[in-house]
Amino acid sequence: MPPLDFDGHKIEHVADLKSSTCRNCDIVREIAFCADLSHDEVKRLASVRCHSTLPASYTVFREGDLVDHVYSISNGAVKLYKLLPDGRRQVIGFLFSGDIFGLGTNDGYCYTAETITPTQVCRFTHRKLDSLMGEIPRLERRMFDMAVKDLVAAQEQMLLLGRKTAREKVATFLVKLAQRSIRIGQPGSPVALPMSRADIADYLGLTVETVSRTFTQLKRDNIIGLPASGQCVLNDWDVLKEMAEGA
Repeated sequence: MPPLDFDGHKIEHVADLKSSTCRNCDIVREIAFCADLSHDEVKRLASVRCHSTLPASYTVFREGDLVDHVYSISNGAVKLYKLLPDGRRQVIGFLFSGDIFGLGTNDGYCYTAETITPTQVCRFTHRKLDSLMGEIPRLERRMFDMAVKDLVAAQEQMLLLGRKTAREKVATFLVKLAQRSIRIGQPGSPVALPMSRADIADYLGLTVETVSRTFTQLKRDNIIGLPASGQCVLNDWDVLKEMAEGA
């Protein structure tokens, strides 16, 4: 029987997984954790990896917990959020296949990570990653690039929260999801929306009612379509992009 972790969820080593998880990551290889690594370097990285399938709404770690692991999503979706002292929540990011999370400081993780859907993750201890980075310079560069990406995303989030209208915020959110899909060779429309309206509201700094009303207005204007729960069709990309840019 494989070892258990994450409160009883099955953990498997790479030798047991030969390729289901790697095939998922191959789809998003350009943005995945192991991007730019050679075949041998990927094998060395995989040798220190554990893998787990987590249920939806599962807390991977909480803000302030000891920083001991870095996680790479092979399939599924995760939200990152912070809680204010009065209990209000600010969602600071949505992550999908190919994204990593779990970078932190000596004071602990800077946010709480929770799965949105059933999610497969690869888990690496900081200690083993630090050792490998000394042996694989490209891995160290990749970690640096992803840390910079997090910083840029935080700066964009400040602009999104502080200076944009509700329609501009929702348009920006949809455009960025579409651009990510295109970047990994997938169609830009429809975009998947696995998160709840409450999650989107807490990400955009709006109320749930405002988010729902804005989606309805965009649908009424035929800028988007909402054919099914969890999907959004971008009917007028040019108008949506101009709206996102505040034009």
